[in-house]
Amino acid sequence: MNETKHHSTDVVIIGSGAAGLSLALSLANHCKVSVISKGALTEGSTLYAQGGIAAVFDKKNDSIESHVEDTLQAGGGLCDREAVHYTASNAKSCLKWLIEQGVPFDMEFDSEGKERFHLTREGGHSHRRILHAADATGRAVQTTLISQVQAHSGIQLLEYYNAIDLITDKQSQEKHVKGVYVYNRKAERVETISAKFVALATGGASKVYLYTSNPDVSSGDGIAMAWRAGCRVANMEFNQFHPTSLYHPDLQNFLITEAMRGEGALLRRPDGTRFMPDFDPREELAPRDIVARAIDFEMKRLGANCVYLDISHKDKDFIIEHFPTIYAKCLSVGLDITKDPIPVVPAAHYTCGGVMTNFDGKTDIDNLYAIGEVAYTGLHGANRMASNSLLECIVFAHAAAKDILAKLATHPEPPALPEWDESRVTDSDEEIVITHNWHELRLFMWDYVGIVRSTKRLERALRRVELLKQEIQEYYANFRVSNNLLELRNLVQVSELIIRSALERKESRGLHYTIDYPELSENPTPTVLSPTDGDATIK
Repeated sequence: MNETKHHSTDVVIIGSGAAGLSLALSLANHCKVSVISKGALTEGSTLYAQGGIAAVFDKKNDSIESHVEDTLQAGGGLCDREAVHYTASNAKSCLKWLIEQGVPFDMEFDSEGKERFHLTREGGHSHRRILHAADATGRAVQTTLISQVQAHSGIQLLEYYNAIDLITDKQSQEKHVKGVYVYNRKAERVETISAKFVALATGGASKVYLYTSNPDVSSGDGIAMAWRAGCRVANMEFNQFHPTSLYHPDLQNFLITEAMRGEGALLRRPDGTRFMPDFDPREELAPRDIVARAIDFEMKRLGANCVYLDISHKDKDFIIEHFPTIYAKCLSVGLDITKDPIPVVPAAHYTCGGVMTNFDGKTDIDNLYAIGEVAYTGLHGANRMASNSLLECIVFAHAAAKDILAKLATHPEPPALPEWDESRVTDSDEEIVITHNWHELRLFMWDYVGIVRSTKRLERALRRVELLKQEIQEYYANFRVSNNLLELRNLVQVSELIIRSALERKESRGLHYTIDYPELSENPTPTVLSPTDGDATIK
């Protein structure tokens, strides 16, 4: 069991969500592809995405420029207009590709009896432009892509493998990626994968927070690995809290899609009165950061455990047809959403910052790509608009595939890699250290680096995370790796990046709200952190 196993491939993709599987399918007819999945192929954020994917299909009433302007407005003045336009312009072709793969988006008949896609609307969007598969779009996308990659002979699927670190070298003044160390969870051993190209598609880092809508695998692995390898990261202070996660002990992490508010659901205080009209003229359709802060404010003001999302005034058949997953889930714990309001609280949901890339998905390291939630492309700015996330996965997966294929023929074969050295480590007899530090980290991140922040809270969090980082590094150096240790190591690193980024931003903008700097600055710029100097720099 101690023997190190070596794999060799053309492209290794770390992550098996919409971004990773789309990239794999776009490459597999031309080269050998390996996909690493930390758990089962289904266990990622894509599967739980409910709302849909934004694209302009109704040219009569909508336009790409409208999609761009809505995204820019939601992004709080920090989106890269060129990135937004690039994404929106490629949206329809990418959706058509998904349709060709077999994703069953909902259809309807128009007034003339012709079949067309049913388009819904979500917060921040000025038009109906969201393609969806009922209220389980992510599940439809993920299961369709999984069936396609499983059927493709050119794709090697490595399930229950956790990437540890990227393997790089320096040639001239540039750093190149050569492969990756991975932990085989079933065999409990470290293996190596050499590759011509490596793509990070690991998703976000919302598990740094105590309450999150994300699955357990969302531990910021790709961001942490890229940072340790020498990549810059940007806008890590912007963590989106989804306003409406179900508040119920038996269904933790269950999301109530924003599309429900798009179809007329209202937010109410425990006494039944509405509160969103007091916070924003767009009311329930305001962007997520505004809605989440409004809920947080009302809960703290009233001392309430939750607020309520009410769609019971709509027709019963309409509710069940449009939200069958939510209806069934809530009914399983005694909540009938056709009659009862749904208890909801905000939960950490999406990492808007990430590893800096260009429009081809390329990072600061040669032959290393980052796509999807792990990446910072400039699309989201200070706040992600609903249903742009799955879109970003597909658009930049296709862009990365095009760039890789253009280089593939002239790229040398991957070199031999150094084996993993565990000659000086032992098995741990103190797993409680990992468990304790995991809980402590997520608790102080929620309390000090959550929806509303202050300089004092952030400084307190930074002191704690620096101590934790030191403890974990010492533990990592002395004991054999485990899945929990690897995730904790990455969560601590990403938490530090979030805190340092938040301390740099001396204003309140989008998802970053601090009571010490409540006003907007006049000339906002992204927060860029570089591992070469260890400090945040605004560029």
